[in-house]
Amino acid sequence: MTAAATDRETGAEEPSSLGALSQLVQDANDRGLSYSKMSQRAVDPESGTRLSKPYLQRLVGNPPASPPSPAQMAALAIALSVSEKRVQAAAAKQWLKYEATELAGYNDEVRIIVGHLAGMPESELRRWRAMIEADERARRDNE
Repeated sequence: MTAAATDRETGAEEPSSLGALSQLVQDANDRGLSYSKMSQRAVDPESGTRLSKPYLQRLVGNPPASPPSPAQMAALAIALSVSEKRVQAAAAKQWLKYEATELAGYNDEVRIIVGHLAGMPESELRRWRAMIEADERARRDNE
């Protein structure tokens, strides 16, 4: 029996074949944020770099061979309403096969929260993730 078959039999979600940054964009789209809306938001205020709707669609459907530039990642963070660190970590994982495991650069509050979550069972982690995502959706809907 293969692992994929086991996943289908148990009803567990199979891992996505998308890269980490592509998945971040796809998740936002799945939650109702259109590529057009992402593109409208995707502007780095420092450099003026803008991301087009086709670029965002390509990130999910047929990602480019090279990662986005720092200015593009800044614009993408704004478009997705996530931190630049989250976008950078996803890009590093997708293009460099590097997964950040440290919490350097985060304040004590974030480190305490992550430490607290790290000891929870999977069912509790899913519940907390759902609450955090619901909060993000509510903030986006109020914009």
